[in-house]
Amino acid sequence: MAVALALCGALLAGTTACGSSDDDAGAEPSGSVTGTAERQKFAKTRFVANAGLAAGAAYQWIIKPARDGKFKKGADGRKFTLVKAGLAGTFAYNRLKAAAKNAEGDPLLAKAVAPLMAGIDSLKELPSKLRKGEGADAAAGVFDDVINSVKDAGNDAGAPVKDKVPSLSQLGG
Repeated sequence: MAVALALCGALLAGTTACGSSDDDAGAEPSGSVTGTAERQKFAKTRFVANAGLAAGAAYQWIIKPARDGKFKKGADGRKFTLVKAGLAGTFAYNRLKAAAKNAEGDPLLAKAVAPLMAGIDSLKELPSKLRKGEGADAAAGVFDDVINSVKDAGNDAGAPVKDKVPSLSQLGG
């Protein structure tokens, strides 16, 4: 039991590490990129990368376990599944915020993503609820809806998003 508590504490401590990396995801690429067309291309590329990581994390560690009933009381490994979901939720929220910032570099993408900001912002409190097991199935549904909206907006703006599942170590920082 002590080992499980120590592991959970270590995993939870890692969430602060991935909570402040918006800047490097939205930073301008180095080099001689000065033209508007190049900036827009890099904006779409960074948007696709960040949104794909958010989608992959949310699907792998939040949506899929919810569909499989892993958040239900009495499920085998429920506590560890909830901790992983909390980490994935923090990671996905962080990457979606970075993707929204990236979208600002492309007019069409910015227009498509702007209406989704309220949905992205609504995810802020869900990771802690997931870790505590409070309404985990409902939180999974919210993540699924927001991720699908971002993916649809990307597709509509010519930036198709594909799920990219990050490793568990990437979730923790």
